[in-house]
This record gives sequence, structure tokens and C-alpha cells, in this order.
Amino acid sequence: MVTYSIIGVTLVVYLLQFLTGSLLTNLFAFTPQAFVLSIEPWRALTSLLLHGSILHVLLNMYTLWLFGQLLESMLGRWRFLALYLIAGLAGSIGVVVFADPFTWVLGASGAIFGLMGAFVVIQRRLGGNLTQLYVLLAINLAIGFLPGANISWQAHLGGLIGGALVGLIYLETRDRSRRGLQIGLLAGLVVALFVLGFLVARWKIGAF
Repeated sequence: MVTYSIIGVTLVVYLLQFLTGSLLTNLFAFTPQAFVLSIEPWRALTSLLLHGSILHVLLNMYTLWLFGQLLESMLGRWRFLALYLIAGLAGSIGVVVFADPFTWVLGASGAIFGLMGAFVVIQRRLGGNLTQLYVLLAINLAIGFLPGANISWQAHLGGLIGGALVGLIYLETRDRSRRGLQIGLLAGLVVALFVLGFLVARWKIGAF
């Protein structure tokens, strides 16, 4: 399963972080500057593999294990992988839009919030009971606003919105005859996110 592969790779990368100190963080963590000053847009995705502590990575991977299995069985491997990556990208763009342009972030939380956003959209269409998930989302979003929490609510919010959009695309193009439209909409969303990140980062950094 893609879910287990992501978990395995992320844990290996965390071990490498532990062994190499700040090297991987310096090379692959995300900052809005990556769109303008250093021109390293891939950091918007490579940062998903990095984590700041053992608790950080274990909590994220546990949540990925819970929601990943469900969504991968519903969507299939490739759609699930696309959802995870696009939601993670949207989380990074959330940092560009809502955070200080010199902020540094790392972690898979944006992508995981995206999985929850997609799950909400899909389950609403299926008529599932989402009360507990709404409470879980509200609590986790609120924690990001606590003073001293050092949690990127911007990435959480961006990932949640991005994941919900991908979930909506999947629902509206689920017929096999609309597969080309589905791919086109996903590609368009990716392009739109990168363009938004570049334009906002350029505007913000230019204003400093």
C-alpha cells in the first residue's frame, strides 16, 4: 500500500535527520523564500518527509495510518498518492499565504489535514456520520492557535482546503468517462497552487 510506503520512507528520513543533525532540514525544509530568493519550489513537497521530533513524526504517521488505509481503499493507490501530495503542497502554500515569509516549516501535518478534508467531503456525499471527525478537526486546528504551541496552523488550514478540493474533484469526476477531466483538474490545481505561492511570496518578500 502507498500508505505504508509513505510511513516507511518518512520514518527512514527521520532516522537520517537524527544521524545527520540539521543537514537534511537545511536542505529540504520549506520556507516561502524558496519560491523567490533561492528558487527551490520542490521544498514545498520535500518538507513533508521531515519532522522536528520523535513525537511529531509518530503522531503524524499514526494519523496517516488511520486515514490513509481508509482513503487508499476507497480511491486506489494513485489517486490516494495524488491526494497526499497535492494536500501537502496546499499546506505549504498555506504557509506562504498566511505566515511570515521568512518562516521555516517541516512535517506532514498539512498533507494529513488534507486527507481529513477529503474524507469529510467524500463521506458527506455518502451520508456518513461526521460529528466525531468535525470535533477532531476543530480541536486540532484550535491547538495551532495556542500561544507557544509552535504549530503551523497555516499549513493545517492550507492542507485541509487543498484536500477538500481534491476530494470534490474525485467525486465530480468519478465516472470512467471523465478520467481525462479528473487528471486535467488535478494538474490545474497543482499549477494554480504553485503560481499562487510564487506570486504571494514575491509580493510579501518585496514588501520587506
